Amino acid sequence: TRTRTRTRTRTRTRTRTHIAFKMFLQRLLKPTQPLFTQTRILAKSFSSPARSLASNSNASSPTSSSPYARDDFTWAAPTEADQQSYPVEEVFRSGMRHHHLCNTAFPIAHQKTTRPYRVKRLRDQQALKETLYGAFGHLKEMGLYAHVPFCQNICQFCEYTVVDPKVGRERDTHTVYFDALMDELKMYRELLDTKRKRLVGFDIGGGTPSMADNSHIERVMREVEQSFDVDWNNLEVSIETTPKIAAANPEKIAGYYRMGIRRISMGVQTTDFRQAIELNRADANQGADYLQRAVDNVRAAGFDSFNLDLMYGFPLSAREREGRANPWARTVQDAIDLGPEHITLYRMRYKGTKMAHLSGRVDLEQVNRQEGEARSILSAGGFHGWPGKNTYSRVEGNSGCSDYLDLRVRRAVPYVGIGLGAQSFSHHTLQYNLGAVTKGLEQYVRSCELGRFPIQDLYHLPRDTAIAKMCSVSFYYGGICLQSFKDAFGISLHERFPAEVEFVKRHGLMEETNDQRLQMTMLGKQCFSGVVSLFYSPSVKEHVMQLAGGEQFVEDPISALQAGRVPFRAQPRAEQPSSARRRRRRMPSTSADAASTTSTTSTASTTSTTTAEAPLSQAALDAGVKIPRTRSSSQELVFNLPNSAPTVSAAIQP
Repeated sequence: TRTRTRTRTRTRTRTRTHIAFKMFLQRLLKPTQPLFTQTRILAKSFSSPARSLASNSNASSPTSSSPYARDDFTWAAPTEADQQSYPVEEVFRSGMRHHHLCNTAFPIAHQKTTRPYRVKRLRDQQALKETLYGAFGHLKEMGLYAHVPFCQNICQFCEYTVVDPKVGRERDTHTVYFDALMDELKMYRELLDTKRKRLVGFDIGGGTPSMADNSHIERVMREVEQSFDVDWNNLEVSIETTPKIAAANPEKIAGYYRMGIRRISMGVQTTDFRQAIELNRADANQGADYLQRAVDNVRAAGFDSFNLDLMYGFPLSAREREGRANPWARTVQDAIDLGPEHITLYRMRYKGTKMAHLSGRVDLEQVNRQEGEARSILSAGGFHGWPGKNTYSRVEGNSGCSDYLDLRVRRAVPYVGIGLGAQSFSHHTLQYNLGAVTKGLEQYVRSCELGRFPIQDLYHLPRDTAIAKMCSVSFYYGGICLQSFKDAFGISLHERFPAEVEFVKRHGLMEETNDQRLQMTMLGKQCFSGVVSLFYSPSVKEHVMQLAGGEQFVEDPISALQAGRVPFRAQPRAEQPSSARRRRRRMPSTSADAASTTSTTSTASTTSTTTAEAPLSQAALDAGVKIPRTRSSSQELVFNLPNSAPTVSAAIQP
């Protein structure tokens, strides 16, 4: 521990020293003289701008005058591990068992499954630039994401790239960072000739981008306008904020609207303010008065596209397990009462967070119950969304998402991410910027200063891995657009996944809709991890199947589906020995930990202890039979299974 502390201290010291030195040099130089002028001239000497654009928007790039154009650019050759095939049933079972891992975040175990496709990082970045140009150079349209990695505090549940708050709160840090961000954007403009590409989606996210001065955000908007073919009147730009900032800085929120930003998203996560404190989110959620003042300021600024983010899937407190409290239902209703146009539900993803050790206390039954309860409350409040979709909207015909996210998810439009740790994806490549692992600014800033693309990992993907990434992202909307899939990869979804499509349709997990989508049913949503894992790349499927542990169910999920029973009831867990309970009391905890230190079982054990049930008759299924959820709770879980398909609709009855 002392070694890690000293290492972090040295890293912060080096970062601050570098930033202070740069600021000192900037004061010495004339305002019109750019910093490191000679370095920039040398960098540009081997980075000639690309000035011609291929006419085909999705096929490989034809002959171009760019020095980085390759006529033969296509998908990479797959490794042996990505040429295998696995039984659909076993993949589904593995995905269900590891539901905390199998979600829209792809790839999984990238060091093992994706590392073989990594483009070498050489000094001249020639191979990197050729791959970038091959992936993006031919596009007519694309999306853009700008990452602002600053937050007042780092939340317990955060999995994103956020710098040390002690560094991120300094104004000089912001100036240096946005200088680097603009440098990176200019590099893409020169390499890809982005001025000839139509920008169809743009998000400013984080972190908390509203921590930065408006002058920095305005600078980003101005630079984007100079770098792309963009029409702000037909492009809904989105930015993120917190209740505290929106409540305390009305002029900042109004400034966003004046810049041309038309959508704003506020991270509420929970209105249980005791829970917010324990999640290290007290700086953002300081009370109900902050929420109302924040909403008032957003409306006064002129925004009529306003989204609230909520989170579920945290370990339950003792009062929740006993049925004496339901803060999640209260949070959803509070959000509706604030009157936003859109509400987005995020399931807690434990991997890479400070709460990773608590994932075993949250079983699939709890997750599905909370999602189903929120869906019922939202529907009653006039908010609707596709089955399996996370965002709900009360605006007719509106996805509820920003243009950037909507086109990225629904149409698989390629996008570039700029900023610390930002992700970019095309139909041939996946990349992560410097800082995705270290969450430190120094390397990213220095690379941009030297005129080098600040890319940590660039993967030139084989087709099946690119398909897996596209499908995983598409499941944010609970399904896959069949035409977009074929346009991107030159093959239909049914041709590429014949056994998988037949499996999900036969078991009522997905269905084809009139608008040419393969969409999840309500039952499919409750088996989300099993369904999404069917469309992973072969190497990732193999990895998930070989993983030990995971949640064990009372009955084999596929057998349960065939018999019309609940496919995700967890087995009761054995009581922990007293020594293990004593050790757990000394561990850092959330409210759920603190409330259950005298408990003899984990949350999953308490919430999933049930008695076995007999197969349900069709008449009982049609009537919506009530199945006891726990021995200790008065709440019951209702499953409505219509005749047409064994779809499951979860709702809590008082």
